[in-house]
Amino acid sequence: MEQRTYNQYCATARTLDIVGERWTLLLIRELLTGPKRFGDLQGSLRGLGTGLLAARLKHLEREGLAHRTTLPPPARTAAYALTEAGEELAPAILELARWGLKWAMEEPRPADTFSPAWAVLGLRACFDPEAAAGLRALYDFRIDDEHFHVRIDDGGIEALHGPAQHPDATITMDQETFLRLTGQHLTLTSAIETGAASASGDPHALHRLGSLFRLPPHRSRTTQQ
Repeated sequence: MEQRTYNQYCATARTLDIVGERWTLLLIRELLTGPKRFGDLQGSLRGLGTGLLAARLKHLEREGLAHRTTLPPPARTAAYALTEAGEELAPAILELARWGLKWAMEEPRPADTFSPAWAVLGLRACFDPEAAAGLRALYDFRIDDEHFHVRIDDGGIEALHGPAQHPDATITMDQETFLRLTGQHLTLTSAIETGAASASGDPHALHRLGSLFRLPPHRSRTTQQ
C-alpha cells in the first residue's frame, strides 16, 4: 500500500506523513512505557486487527521509529521497542494527553474501552515537578489485575508497567473507582476515607502523593468566544 503524503516541505506535514495514520500514535503511546510483544499490543488496542497491527509495526520499523528486540529473562520473547527517534515523540504525545484531559475527556461513551494501564502516560502528563521537589519515593498502583509503578526522584518521574519491587507505598482500588478519579468525580483522599481505595506504606510518601498529580479542570470546546 502506497504511503499517503501531504507533499509539503514543512516539518509539521512531514511528521504527520510519518505518524498521522490511524493507530500509529497509539502504538507509540503503548511503546513509550517499554517494549511490548505483538500480543500485548493487540490486547491493549482492541479494534485493531492483526493484519493492520502488523502493517503499522512494519511502518514504524521502516520509518526508524521502532525496532524488534528480545525481552530479558525470564520472558526471552520477541517484542517491539522504540528507537531514539520514537522516544523523542514522548513530549508531543504527553502534550496531546494534557490537551485531551482539559478539552476532550467528557463522560465515557457506550462503545469506549478503557485500560488502567493507559494511566501510566497519564500520570506523566499530570505530574507536577515542583510538588515533587525533594521527594524520593516508589509508588505501586494496583487497579484490579493491572499493576504499574511510579518512581519519584526529586522532581523527576519514571512511570512503568508492572509491579514495583519494595515500594514505599501501595495504592489499591478497582477500575470503577479509578475511572471516577480520572473523571474528577472523586479524590484519592475521599476514596481512601470511604474504603473505595486502600493505601499502605510510608506515611510521608502517602501524604505527598495527593499533591504530585494535577488534573486540569474540564473545559468545553463549544462555548468559547
